[in-house]
Amino acid sequence: MALRLLLHTRTTGYRHDSIPDGIAAVREFGDFEVDATEDPAALEQPLDGYAAVVFLSTSGEILTPAGRARLAAYVEAGGGFAGVHAAACTEYDWPYYGELLGARFDRHPEYQPGKALVEDDGHPATRHLPAVWDFTDEWYDFRESPRGRARVLLRADESSYDGGGMGDDHPLAWCREQGAGRVFYTALGHAPEAYRDPAFLAHLHGGITWAARPGQ
Repeated sequence: MALRLLLHTRTTGYRHDSIPDGIAAVREFGDFEVDATEDPAALEQPLDGYAAVVFLSTSGEILTPAGRARLAAYVEAGGGFAGVHAAACTEYDWPYYGELLGARFDRHPEYQPGKALVEDDGHPATRHLPAVWDFTDEWYDFRESPRGRARVLLRADESSYDGGGMGDDHPLAWCREQGAGRVFYTALGHAPEAYRDPAFLAHLHGGITWAARPGQ
């Protein structure tokens, strides 16, 4: 039986043109039943039937108080959560969300080619990647590193692009546990082209699958 995902894409801040591409890509993985929505009421309903909730380039304040309570209870009880790209630009007014995700977006330089370094090749999101992965994205800076609170999977090589602001410790993708639940986040996925890139799609699929399968 396919696992069910709740794929949430509401934005009240910047809206990425790549959101439809991301939804289509997750549907095309084929091993998930995907309920895609921008309705905050969807997070107010019981989430127990979902293997994971995915925030795909959400932005701004997107949840009601009831939705916040429901999502927190779901993850704490063992539900999976995955955040993609601008999910780190979401729910700044909710302290729990920053703890859940592991870090919050600060700024980014121009969209440009650069290099991501695989720090942990034993995870489903990274085991298929080369040690040095050439990619084009926005190379998000975060307010602080999630290191120490999360298992860092990828980091940015700031010498490979212009405008990086975190230095040598610049995580891009990580995973962590929150209560009984699993959390995966990747900062990559800005452009529509990412969702046609086989390496990125395998990265995304591996991360979501890990979050959705707490027994593995």
